[in-house]
Parts: sequence; structure tokens; C-alpha cells
Amino acid sequence: MEYLPLVLMLVLFALNVPIAMSMGIGAISYFVFKGDEIPLELFAQRLINPTDSFPLLAVPFYVLASVIMNYAGITRRLMALAESLVGHMTGALAQVTVLVSTLMGGLSASANADAAMDAKMIGPQMIRHGYSPAFTAAISACSAVITPIIPPGIGFILYGFIADVSIGRLFMGGVVPGLMLCSFLMVTVHIIARKRGYKAQRSTRAKPAEIGRALVDATGALSILLFIMLGIRYGIFTPTEAGALAAVYAIFVGAVWHRELKAHHVFPILLESVLAVSLVMLIICCATAFGYYMTWERIPPRIAAWIVSITNDKYLLLLLINLLLLFVGMLIEGTAALILLTPILVPVVVKVGVDPVHFGLIMVLNLTIGGVTPPVGTLMFTTCAILRVPLEAFTREALPFIGAMLLVLMLVTYVPGLALWLPNRIFG
Repeated sequence: MEYLPLVLMLVLFALNVPIAMSMGIGAISYFVFKGDEIPLELFAQRLINPTDSFPLLAVPFYVLASVIMNYAGITRRLMALAESLVGHMTGALAQVTVLVSTLMGGLSASANADAAMDAKMIGPQMIRHGYSPAFTAAISACSAVITPIIPPGIGFILYGFIADVSIGRLFMGGVVPGLMLCSFLMVTVHIIARKRGYKAQRSTRAKPAEIGRALVDATGALSILLFIMLGIRYGIFTPTEAGALAAVYAIFVGAVWHRELKAHHVFPILLESVLAVSLVMLIICCATAFGYYMTWERIPPRIAAWIVSITNDKYLLLLLINLLLLFVGMLIEGTAALILLTPILVPVVVKVGVDPVHFGLIMVLNLTIGGVTPPVGTLMFTTCAILRVPLEAFTREALPFIGAMLLVLMLVTYVPGLALWLPNRIFG
């Protein structure tokens, strides 16, 4: 009986029932069968409990801010800046895609939003310039992995909330790994582009004056990142408050600075934000109810004890956990997997001496990479649907980029300073 809800959830996953519904049905089955011990009303309380969380308020705020930026002309200016910086490089449009995702990392908290933006705005241009649709979809999805790693990122907010870890330290910890992802993906693009003859957009480098103009034009966008990072660093506001202020600042930039945000944009912005947030929050609520069942039956401590029984060696344990996360990321959507596995794995790694901030970087990066792997990769589905690319063709083109990202994952896993250097420098 104690494992029935877990088995039921996994069966529903296999039947392609939506993630949130699978966890919700699994959770309520436990409360129904335990009706003599646990009142059914407790299920409703567990279900809505996460909505009364101050840290989780950051999720709708950052989603709203990212949607506002798309309507405010901020994204287009970042694309122009990226083109001026890398337009002379081999495979220029693919390089622009990677760089735009990196710049969006300081502005958008959502990998899915960035993947959709890249596929819609840059994807058609790439195809017109001779890039294969499958390659275009692959680089659009894989570069979007950078976006939630460079702060702010929804994954860090959720992990910090569940593991009781400083979200500010997690944000700062993502900067170096995010820049590493950018570098490794750009090198991979260069190698593939040279073999296939994907050309540069311009014959010579942009002149400093042109880069300067593009930089000035993108100042409004880049200042949002500076605003968030400095505010968190000096304790002016919390990461949650930073999300709200980022949304307000984005409105100011779009309406006053760029003068592109209009009154008729209000409804589509709110609608798009509500739809995106509702999906994430539904998963969080159902996962919390399911997590209550797991806690009541002491399943996380049992699993933790079993993992530790395999090995006490920190490095081997991290390798086993990475393999587990990569496998889970192929089968379960990243947000749901993060919520389910964080309370199980964090006590295990802390016991063997792994810093929880370092492990947060490992978990979020690992599970975000799962977004580009079949069969349930949301980034993969997003770009393939927009560009009408078969999943088989996408998978073949994505393999070199996945390899590059896994190399970054291994470096972050076994060189903790890559994740901890900046948080330690800023927060001590």
C-alpha cells in the first residue's frame, strides 16, 4: 500500500497523462486509502499550501517580466547587439542564437520562453540562409538551456525554496556555468558550421562605433540585469522582490525608454503570463501534495539510505546521481523532477560533504539539459513544433550540442569552484 501512489503515478506517466495530473491522482489515492488515519481535507490543504509561499512569488514575477520584455522591444535590441558582436563568425546566425540566449539569461527566467523566441524570431532567418531546419531547431533548443542557468532562473527559485538554500547564492552561482555553456556551444557551432559551409552574416567585424551604438540601444535591457544583481548583492531587496521590481522596471523601459510598450499590449501580456505561470504552479501544487505522501511514508530517507549504502565516496556518488538525473530528465519534465528529487537527494549529498549550493547548480543544469532529450523534452517539442521538424532529425542534430553541455556538467560537478567562486566572493 505504501508504494501504491508512487506506482500509480509512474503508470500514468507511461500512459502520457499530464505530469501534474499524474502526481495529483497519485497523491489523492493515498489520502483516499488512508482515510481512516488521514482526513481527506488534508489533501486540499497540501494542494494549495505552496500558493502561500513568499519565495515562490518570484515565479509569476519573473515570468511576467520576461513576457513584458518581448513586447517592449528589449529582445529585438539584444538580437541586434548579438549580431554586431558575432555576425562576422562562421555560422553567424547560430552564434547569434547562442549569444541572445546568454543575454536573455539575465532577463528571462524561462528556458521554454527563450526556446520559443529563438525559434520564432531567428529560426526562419536561419532557414532562409541555408541552415537545415533540424539544425536550427536543435541550436534554438540547446542554447535555451543557458537562459535559466544565468540568473534569474525559476529552477534556482524552486530548489532554494525546497532545500532551504539561499536563492541569492544560487543566482550568483549560475553565472560562470552559464558563460561556460555559451562558450562550449559557440565552439561546437563553429566546428559544425565550418564543415557544412554555414557562412558569416558580414564579411568583416563590426566597427567599434557600430558595436557601441548597438550597446547603447540595448542599455535598457542590460541595465535590468545589473539592477537585479546589484540589488540582491547589497541586500536592497530579496530575489522575490527583485522579480516584482524587474517587471516594473521592464514596463518603464518598454513604455518610457523605448516607447514600444502600448496600452493594447496589456491583455496579451497578462494572458500569456497567466497561462505560463498556471502550468508551473499546478505542477508545484500537485508535487507538494505528492511530496506529503512521500514524507509521511518516509520514502525519501529510505531512498537516501539506499543510495549511501552503495558508496560513501563523494565523487562516485555524484556520478551516480548525475546518471540518475539524466535518466529521470529524459522521462519527467524538469520542474516536476526537481520538486520530487530535491528533498530526496539533498540530505544525501550534504551527508558526504557536498555544498547544497553547488548541488543546486548540478541539479538544475542536469534537469534543464533533459529539456532537449527525448521522449519528453519540452524545449525539443517547442522548437520542433514551431519549425515543423521531426523528432528523429532533431535528435541527430542535437547530439553534438548535448555532448558539449554534458562536458560542462561534468566540469561543474567535479570542480566546485566553478559554481561557488562567485557566491563566495560576493556573499563571503
